[in-house]
Amino acid sequence: MMTPTVTGHGRSVATGLDAARAVTVLLTAVAQLVVGGIGGSGLLGEPIGVVSATYSTPIVPAPGAFAIWGPIYLGVLVLAVRQALPSQWGRPEHRATGWWLVGAACANAGWIALFSARLVGWAEVAIVALLVCLAVAVSRLAPRGRGPASPADRWTLHGPLALYTGWVSVATVVGTAATGRWVGLPGEGPVAVLAGAVALVVTGVIAALVTGVGPAPAAYAAAVLWAFGGVVVAGPGVAVAVTAVVGALLVVAALVRRLVGSPAPLAAAFG
Repeated sequence: MMTPTVTGHGRSVATGLDAARAVTVLLTAVAQLVVGGIGGSGLLGEPIGVVSATYSTPIVPAPGAFAIWGPIYLGVLVLAVRQALPSQWGRPEHRATGWWLVGAACANAGWIALFSARLVGWAEVAIVALLVCLAVAVSRLAPRGRGPASPADRWTLHGPLALYTGWVSVATVVGTAATGRWVGLPGEGPVAVLAGAVALVVTGVIAALVTGVGPAPAAYAAAVLWAFGGVVVAGPGVAVAVTAVVGALLVVAALVRRLVGSPAPLAAAFG
């Protein structure tokens, strides 16, 4: 394996490991897309929607909300294709995030397979692993000293990753509730409603904090708001709907505060 070197212009020279990483990111991004389509159709075990309905809780978003997986998969595929270009192999952004993206793709595919097989507890482990991989990748996008992101990076790296992370942030909480139902906890009634309401408020607070400091806050916030909106549309009852709205408002407030305080709001929204 070759050791990375730096040119006189401060740009790293790509190595064999960089090439292997780029190809692996692309292949796993495609595999993730294929497995996602198969899992949704029921060709791999039972359809995700059927299993989800079996372990339904007050915080499950309406079925239409899951259409966000389309833009997420498309964004990740665009990201993967771009980073696979030879001119991109040696860039520090891809070195910092590439293998974490591979881990995220594998965890996502694993979650789909496990959930379709009704192995809900193991599926929860997989989705937590997915969230961890995405959180680490996002946190490594813009270390100090690297400077502002280029427009290309904003739209094909920061934006797709933030959108993906925002949705999975809420999906992990929804999955935890389903896992509780799977182990025998009530999925309806006062206890389930209270637990769901508390979970949404806590999720809103955490999401607002991430929106205030993370990269591409507009994309991250959009995914979280979409998820909260899906919960409201599902008609969970007044208590859960109100807490979903409260959580959404916290995220909106954090996003507005961040963009208003920026000299370049558009760049800050996806930078």
